[in-house]
Amino acid sequence: MVPETLCKWLAATAMPWAVMTVLFCRTATSAAPARSSVWLPLAVRAEATPTATSTPLPSPTPTATASPTHAPTPTATATVPPAEIHHGSATYYDATGGGACSFDPSPEDLMVAALNDRYYGAADLCGAYVEVTGPKGVVVVRIVDLCPGCLKVGLDLDLSRQAFEAIADLAKGRVAVTWRVVSPELDGPIGYHFADGSSQWWTGIQVRNHRNPVLSLEYRDAKGTWVNVPRKAWNYFVQTSPGMGPGPYELRVKDIYGHQISDAGVPLTPGGTVQGSAQFPGADAH
Repeated sequence: MVPETLCKWLAATAMPWAVMTVLFCRTATSAAPARSSVWLPLAVRAEATPTATSTPLPSPTPTATASPTHAPTPTATATVPPAEIHHGSATYYDATGGGACSFDPSPEDLMVAALNDRYYGAADLCGAYVEVTGPKGVVVVRIVDLCPGCLKVGLDLDLSRQAFEAIADLAKGRVAVTWRVVSPELDGPIGYHFADGSSQWWTGIQVRNHRNPVLSLEYRDAKGTWVNVPRKAWNYFVQTSPGMGPGPYELRVKDIYGHQISDAGVPLTPGGTVQGSAQFPGADAH
């Protein structure tokens, strides 16, 4: 700021540059009171001028997902409408009954197939049955594997040699087909196969011998709450962090049609299969 005595001296001077300086003096002097707020400490300024962010926002209402939850099981109905007829082509391979679905080889039953990548999903149709219609006839096969080579078309199936022969000549190699999910009669109830290495901390369960595509598997925890077990692409429902405990377990399996089977007293059996109490009804049952 220009000293007051200097401003008075300049006011008495007639030189043009002095006039400009006097104007500066007046401006500085008249503005001085307003500028006093500029030098307030930052903390005081913030307190004197509240902002919208200075008021705490209300806490969001807790939801069910606020607590750790188990990943939802992918639904087969999201990718394969059960009643829909699909158009594609079929090839064949030397099947064993094993494959990406992690089923044991089944040399006594090779009416099996590998499913295209589009509909394989998270093993959604592993163990399901599909009816395939070709140039020479119709065959029902069980899905046991993934067909990566079928990805280009997206609706193709790779059948076992035996299944392909039921609908076309092997020499054809590839033929046009239609296929749909079906619900055939099966002998015996469903089964719970425990993965090797299963324990109270890490438990893998595969549902076997099910006539309808499996949608989900749950177990009842120590608090009596049904817990959804995540399904892996290798067709095991795997529970960890926390584990299912040492067993025996109460399990509940649902199919894509809304039917469910519950079994209590299922023992932890690493590498073994425990027979369930029932089989799913047909797709049309209510």
